Amino acid sequence: MSNTLNIEKHPLTKQRVFKKKNIKKFYIETLGCQMNVADSELIIAMLNNEGFIKSESPQNSDLIFINTCSIRERAEEKVHSQLGRWDKIKKNKPEVIIGVLGCMAQNLKQDILENRPFVDIVLGPDSYRKLPEIIKRSINDEESIVDTKLSRYEVYEGLFPKRKGGVNAWISIMRGCDKFCTFCIVPFTRGRERSRNIDSIVKEAEDAVYNGFRELTLLGQNVNSFKYNDYKFHDLLEIISQISGVDRIRYTSPHPQDISDELLDIMQKYDNICNYIHLPLQSGSDKILKRMHRSYSKDDFLSLAKKIRQTLPGVGISTDIIVGFPGETEEDFLETISVMEDVKFDSAFNFKYSPRIGTKASEYEDQILETIKQKRLEKVINLQKEHSILRNKKLIGSTQTILVEKQSKMSPDHWAGRTDSNKWVIFSKGKVKLNEMVKVSILDSKGVSLKGELVSEVKAA
Repeated sequence: MSNTLNIEKHPLTKQRVFKKKNIKKFYIETLGCQMNVADSELIIAMLNNEGFIKSESPQNSDLIFINTCSIRERAEEKVHSQLGRWDKIKKNKPEVIIGVLGCMAQNLKQDILENRPFVDIVLGPDSYRKLPEIIKRSINDEESIVDTKLSRYEVYEGLFPKRKGGVNAWISIMRGCDKFCTFCIVPFTRGRERSRNIDSIVKEAEDAVYNGFRELTLLGQNVNSFKYNDYKFHDLLEIISQISGVDRIRYTSPHPQDISDELLDIMQKYDNICNYIHLPLQSGSDKILKRMHRSYSKDDFLSLAKKIRQTLPGVGISTDIIVGFPGETEEDFLETISVMEDVKFDSAFNFKYSPRIGTKASEYEDQILETIKQKRLEKVINLQKEHSILRNKKLIGSTQTILVEKQSKMSPDHWAGRTDSNKWVIFSKGKVKLNEMVKVSILDSKGVSLKGELVSEVKAA
């Protein structure tokens, strides 16, 4: 792959004076999915290697970046609001470099530069490797630089993230998407699917364990469509599960089409692979699924969910649901409710359909009224709460192994951690510390979380 910069200078940007040498501080704000979090960790590592120090304040920084998401409309609004605040910093410190990175940079670069001419750097998600050189060029040329070309090959091989200490390490194993769902902008902002070298993934996993991370989460837009030479996702999962010191493994986000019998067998075989699957439904209507280009039917989905529960007893299954997709009738919506009643998901991420410019669905003429979408969303949310409580109550009286992840938001005297089936449990701290594995007796279900009592420590970090 060529290292030549493919850049364009934006003609609307006013020339600025930048004389400061030896820039040392940078600030980065991350929006959106965990893939963005993993990307920001890569960016931090690259800038650290160039001698830059991460700052917790944009006001005290020489470089200010926002790593963006264009999946939902509100994320774009947040970016524009933040850039408005950073414009004030720029007016007081003209030498500051401001950069917009990630999916929104890829999708809305022209809009950003036309309406935010103070933005100096616009980089898509396949251009981060060039960031150190682009920063230097931005300083010297005193003009905005845009690099949003998508790559068929870039997986950031040989670059490893800079992580804060913590419990879970996010490991990107592949990038891009080939599914082209009609509602989704990802293939246009992150490009086509490509997978990382197995050895590189294993090295990053081993380094994460060495640095104290007890849980690894494998990431990809369609994580289970991973393929490198003759290795498929279930092969990679088995390899990672055999790394010494890996206590828990999760993965997200899979596509129902690529959940194979081999994958379920590997999950059943290894105790450190969490008993949890995210299974995006999106809609229960065959008509809408076809319009979404989801490549499975309602019956296919129900059969798969049944197989998962049979193969993995006690498994936690979460989902994604979109209501108000163009052309969705009341009957179509009730088909989604029917699937929810049948599967009774443990949890769900529920959304109103939001058109994304550039997707096929945004061009459909039979868009749904906002009031109808809101009513349907409320019904789905309320039903899912019932199902979550029902699933949670099945654990009352059991003893669960919990990885202590954070302090409870409800009380400073309590910890919060998850079961391997991805259910949150709140319990008194006692003498337990963060990042420890403990046995907790489940006493009660409080809303969508569980209340427990510490039984014993399993294994210290």
